[in-house]
Amino acid sequence: MKKIVLLLILSISLGSCNSSKGIKTKKERTSKVSKSKTESHHPVTSKTIQNIIKYAQTFEGTKYKYGGTTKRGMDCSGLVVTAFQKENISLPRTTADLKSTGKWIDVKQVKEGDLLFFATRKNSRNVNHVGIVTKARPGFVEFIHSTTSRGVITSNLSERYWYLAYVQARRVI
Repeated sequence: MKKIVLLLILSISLGSCNSSKGIKTKKERTSKVSKSKTESHHPVTSKTIQNIIKYAQTFEGTKYKYGGTTKRGMDCSGLVVTAFQKENISLPRTTADLKSTGKWIDVKQVKEGDLLFFATRKNSRNVNHVGIVTKARPGFVEFIHSTTSRGVITSNLSERYWYLAYVQARRVI
């Protein structure tokens, strides 16, 4: 039984929010649309979205920690879940579950508070990383996320690494 648990933990850790360089694959679009529990039950205002972003930004500089949700350490989905939870919006805990929450949106339509999903493993288009859009205007998308190498940071989608790793955007509120 201990071996099974150990193998399960090992396989989960290998599928965490890892960042690896050199992704050179074509983009694929998903069209899966599922309505988030929060979409119909939580009144969303621009103030709510700003509060989510501001709270996420309080973690900037926090080191990466697999499974982390505090200033002592944070992983990418932990940052998302923690920021939204501050506004009493419950989201799934893992990137794998988050990637099918809410509704798919075109990257040209993203707004502050939307989620961006990435595939950061070499030669893979499987989503394993997520961030929250902090600023968006035509041709410019900035997002906050937790990376294994630099912890919680803000990046721009136009950066080559993130542009090539981008898979999809979703609106969860």
